[in-house]
Amino acid sequence: MKAVVCRKWGPPSLLRVENVPIPELKKGEVLVSVKACSVNFPDMLLVKGKYQFRPAFPFIPGSDVAGVVVKAHQDSMYPVGSRVVAMCPLGGFAEKVACHETRLVPLPDSMDFKTGAASSMTYGTSYYALKQRALVKKGE
Repeated sequence: MKAVVCRKWGPPSLLRVENVPIPELKKGEVLVSVKACSVNFPDMLLVKGKYQFRPAFPFIPGSDVAGVVVKAHQDSMYPVGSRVVAMCPLGGFAEKVACHETRLVPLPDSMDFKTGAASSMTYGTSYYALKQRALVKKGE
């Protein structure tokens, strides 16, 4: 599968699209076919080595994805074919990502994949900024 890979700290221009193996599932994980992945400020900090944690090289950045479950354990909460939003620590800038099912939420049929991928971090950050920092009141 194709993925955006980070092999050294630096600007996003150092990232490369490479062919990598499809992730192997660990206990409790499902494999999601990524239809959209948001690009967030923490992703840029991560590839520059300026985020709270530094994953070992090489790694695939990207955390907030929307897609379809293509492989799952028999007793999974999200069977194959489920539309989901996945909040993964890493791996979202790829065609497929393995993510623990506790980090998934259902994606309603009425929501497109791009909106789903942008809904967790982007929405949460915007809501926090307006409510906690700008102190916006009802009616403003």
